[in-house]
Amino acid sequence: MIARLTGTAPATLYPDFLDALRAAGFRGQLSADYATRTVLATDNSIYQRLPQAAVFPQDAEDVARIAALMAEPRFNAVKLTPRGGGTGTNGQSLTDGIVVDLSRHMNSILEINVEERWVRVQAGVVKDQLNAALKPHGLFFAPELSTSNRATVGGMINTDASGQGSCTYGKTRDHVLELHSVLLGGQRLHTRPLDEAELEQACAEPGRAGEVYRTARQIQETQAELIEQIFPKLNRCLTGYDLAHLRDEQGRFNLNSVLCGAEGSLGYVVEAKLNVLPIPKYAVLVNVRYTSFMDALRDANALMAHKPLSIETVDSKVLMLAMKDIVWHSVAEYFPADAERPTLGINLVEFCGDDPAEVNARVQAFVAHLQADQGVERLGHTLAEGAEAVTRVYTMRKRSVGLLGNVEGEVRPQPFVEDTAVPPEQLADYIAEFRALLDGYGLAYGMFGHVDAGVLHVRPALDMKDPAQAALVKPISDAVAALTLRYGGLLWGEHGKGLRSEYVPEYFGELYPSLQALKGAFDPHNQLNPGKICTPPDSAQGLIKVNEAPLRGDFDRQIDERVWQSFGSAVHCNGNGACYNYDPNDAMCPSWKATRERQHSPKGRASLIREWLRLQGAANIDVLATAQGKLNWLKGLPARLRNNLSRSKGEADFSHEVYDAMAGCLACKSCAGQCPIKVNVPEFRSRFLELYHGRYQRPLRDYLIGSLEFSIPYLAHAPGLYNAVMGSKWVSNLLERHVGMLDSPLISRYNLQATLTRCNVRMASIPALRELTPAQRERSIVLVQDAFTRYFETPVLAAFIDLAYRLGHRIYLAPYSANGKPLHVQGFLGAFNKAAIRNARQLSALADCGVPLVGLDPAMTLVYRQEYQKVPGLGDCPKVLLPQEWLMDVLPEQPTRATTTYRLMAHCTEKTNVPASTRQWEQVFARLGLKLSTEATGCCGMSGTYGHEARNQETSKVIFEQSWAGKLDKEGEALATGYSCRSQVKRQADRTLRHPLEVLLQQLSR
Repeated sequence: MIARLTGTAPATLYPDFLDALRAAGFRGQLSADYATRTVLATDNSIYQRLPQAAVFPQDAEDVARIAALMAEPRFNAVKLTPRGGGTGTNGQSLTDGIVVDLSRHMNSILEINVEERWVRVQAGVVKDQLNAALKPHGLFFAPELSTSNRATVGGMINTDASGQGSCTYGKTRDHVLELHSVLLGGQRLHTRPLDEAELEQACAEPGRAGEVYRTARQIQETQAELIEQIFPKLNRCLTGYDLAHLRDEQGRFNLNSVLCGAEGSLGYVVEAKLNVLPIPKYAVLVNVRYTSFMDALRDANALMAHKPLSIETVDSKVLMLAMKDIVWHSVAEYFPADAERPTLGINLVEFCGDDPAEVNARVQAFVAHLQADQGVERLGHTLAEGAEAVTRVYTMRKRSVGLLGNVEGEVRPQPFVEDTAVPPEQLADYIAEFRALLDGYGLAYGMFGHVDAGVLHVRPALDMKDPAQAALVKPISDAVAALTLRYGGLLWGEHGKGLRSEYVPEYFGELYPSLQALKGAFDPHNQLNPGKICTPPDSAQGLIKVNEAPLRGDFDRQIDERVWQSFGSAVHCNGNGACYNYDPNDAMCPSWKATRERQHSPKGRASLIREWLRLQGAANIDVLATAQGKLNWLKGLPARLRNNLSRSKGEADFSHEVYDAMAGCLACKSCAGQCPIKVNVPEFRSRFLELYHGRYQRPLRDYLIGSLEFSIPYLAHAPGLYNAVMGSKWVSNLLERHVGMLDSPLISRYNLQATLTRCNVRMASIPALRELTPAQRERSIVLVQDAFTRYFETPVLAAFIDLAYRLGHRIYLAPYSANGKPLHVQGFLGAFNKAAIRNARQLSALADCGVPLVGLDPAMTLVYRQEYQKVPGLGDCPKVLLPQEWLMDVLPEQPTRATTTYRLMAHCTEKTNVPASTRQWEQVFARLGLKLSTEATGCCGMSGTYGHEARNQETSKVIFEQSWAGKLDKEGEALATGYSCRSQVKRQADRTLRHPLEVLLQQLSR
């Protein structure tokens, strides 16, 4: 489905272009489905532009095929825009033409030259991916970005990205040695510094390459005085079309200065040779706290006199949000709280070098200045010493972009005037006027940035669904553009121009025609990312104005406010892209990492749900009423079967595309814990599945999964028969082919009764618990059973019982009751709510007796804290402790020397939703004289029943191979807290991992 464009372009233009591209031998993917287009319609900006299609080139040859076809007269109206990580804050990669995504396939590190300190990479390589490959060689690629775990090198080049440390390390352009680009028409362009003879040769080349060199040289030679006059003398000088650096310090001619920051408007950058630097061997971060954010800004000039690597600043709004985030537990020690004198601003001042003694001496001199200087009021300071500590603090600072979107309510900080740059010595006065401007509109705002470079990220808070508030974007942008110009700065100092390019002609004045001439040489028909930075001479299309581009809010206000509030976890996604984290050893979104398809990411799924809700409203469907007024299952069956038949015949329904994206989710809840906005995919996924299957009949697989907790206690009465049947080849084949399930777990034959008898375990009952004395209650626990460790992995349950018994505790076994997690995952929300209410009442009654409740499997136990709390009419569910939380309360502090080292491979849900949990396991082990280190791992690929579904087999295996497979053979025994994780290791690697509890029991048994 391709939307009809307005204007003179024929309706078949884009379908014809895609057909011609296939015929030309294009090897990558071509996607015109509505789901792909919807996901690529937004970035981290306030804008939304629906593309006609997306193409995913396999290599540079595919890019050349695209560029060659574009130059054909019949396709001169086709518009294309390159896209990397899609994290731009100004709509740089948004288009109503075709998106050329260079990140899916073109992401290889081609060469690392350690001796000469350079690398050669494809455009889709992620910055942190590159630095991970360079780290063993003691090298890194600068500068440092807050989005470094998802920003691509191609995107960095196209925005001339900079960030923390740029006053020392410079911008991306300063590290680009050579670029390989594809020009309109398919001609290759290899750009590097050229001497005069090489420049003459380049200008004499035929075709477009020679034309762009001749045009650029003429501009440099004839407009030198104007260039010197207009281009600012700032660290954050202009991004894109940088005529001031066409000649480098050696006098060589370098076209890379105009390609860096061009936002894909001149050509396709496909490969880069980059300069890399030695990693400083030692670093110290001085964290200075202030009673006022303005004091933090005014102090920066004095602090810069000590020549630190960088000075980063954060205001109180960002700090308060960080304190509620998963990141805070790792940095709280550096920002001590004082209720009487709260911290309202901080400066993070970094010193680094290869000689620790020299660095520490500089830090001591700096600290002496802080103690002696009375220029501003400071609350104090702390030191983060060493790379690990510095990284922890910077991780908090990096999350600032996303955290600012996680405020309560609909009025949220918006990025549209957030990367202004002024001379650093003018920053405090400039910001005072900036704040006065926003105060005049009665707006709140959040601030953070790079005070050493004169750059502050300011985000005014607006409800973009409110037309009156959305209308403020234009006048505020106008006023800020004028204000920065008056202070000798510019509106777009760091994050590119994008859909704010309307201010370019006024800023450049007489020099603007030179920019147009350059654009015309590269792109005469205005096909490459048109409407941004500048247009070719005599172009019919001008620059897109700030208030002309479609806004997200224009679409959001079409969603009923009741629905918007109900689905807040999805619709509030601001596109910061934290879920695009490349790191395979990070838990965030395994389905995205395995498929590289953006609809299989939290941002993608949130975008799809948001659009689906809008379309449901447009069709006069009230999703809230539909969810509440479900038909009797049997009565609705004929209609669902008819709808399934229509779907099998190719019925067009966007719901199917949304379903495919939701079905690919592992429901691991890493997004709920790690996303700065707290986008919780499993939550709205379950609600969507319930609504979807009200219209389309479920497969039998869903019913088997949903009923598992209820059926397994009965099946466990005959474990031998069950295992024989499920283990037979013909049943396995039947389940795989006709049900879509495989590798079904077998019931444990472990004699649990013997353990219960030996440990004097009693069934928990209200009368029995109430008879306990206070002293007995302190030495008792109620063990809350889950289906998986009770019936499939009984030895682990027995180990916990034995461990608690040896620790002198009386164990009561809560009556088995279905937890409901499988029901929730599959979208059986009605049945889940009933199970949750029934279970919560039982747990509440037990908890009222004053005995702690403890669960064993983290994925199941955390359902009581999370999903149960959102069940209508349930109220509070008592807290069920994780094993390590309980052990922390009952194990005495017994510092002993560790003689054995173990490695913990924690469950995704546990470590991302209870970030202190892994540290607690380490502390528990230490109390028993054991050393436990937490292994950095991504997802194992099982996640409950996901890995048992036949449709997920390939993806499940890829996820396992990306992280867990490479960690099993490292030194030290690997332990796993999750039942599903242990099952996956057994299935994929034929290895049996122990639960940490089994090791603790072994230690106590000695």
